[in-house]
Amino acid sequence: MVMSATGEVTDRTGRGRRIILWRHGQTSWNVERRFQGTTDVELTETGLGQARRAARLLASLRPDAIVSSDLRRAAHTAAELAALTGLEVTREEGLRETYAGVWQGLTHEEIIARHGEEYAAWKRGEAVRRGGGELETEVADRAAPVVLRHAEKLPEDGTLVVVSHGGTIRTTIGRLLGLEARHWESLGGLSNCCWSVLGEGARGWRLLEHNAGTLPEPVLGDDD
Repeated sequence: MVMSATGEVTDRTGRGRRIILWRHGQTSWNVERRFQGTTDVELTETGLGQARRAARLLASLRPDAIVSSDLRRAAHTAAELAALTGLEVTREEGLRETYAGVWQGLTHEEIIARHGEEYAAWKRGEAVRRGGGELETEVADRAAPVVLRHAEKLPEDGTLVVVSHGGTIRTTIGRLLGLEARHWESLGGLSNCCWSVLGEGARGWRLLEHNAGTLPEPVLGDDD
């Protein structure tokens, strides 16, 4: 996939099924570096603008289906693409962000101050129930099958857009690529309204693009 001089995203090969994993637009909690998890936080006006801009690019790929987390920040992002493509959005609870218990609602600084050892262990790649919530492998256990189920319905060269959350997207990519869970952290986070692209190859899914969609921006969210 490449961007033309006019700003339109176009196909590079046009062969095989593709999965576009698209992170939602900005929320006020992203700006405050406050852990959202499954808390249902709305998009900001900036986030809505991001969704509209990205939707124009993704619509040019002529997606065949759109599936979204049922949390509003993802569902409202998906709605912008649906409005341009005429596709219906299927909402899936399994695509929600990682549930993080007592971490949810805390800022990045508060998490480090109150749960520093737990945070450090997570960053080292250890299996940690952040805030008493889900393990990353449990997030992949619920999200990856949802993505695959919808991908299996695609035509031979079809494209699925999955609108979800930074942590859920990262763990899903790791699972679909067959990476060990301790290596998932090596996949950098996604900026708001950026996306990653998986393509179907002879030996399974391949990562074709990661954190695409804009010039480099800071990653603000639960997965930074």
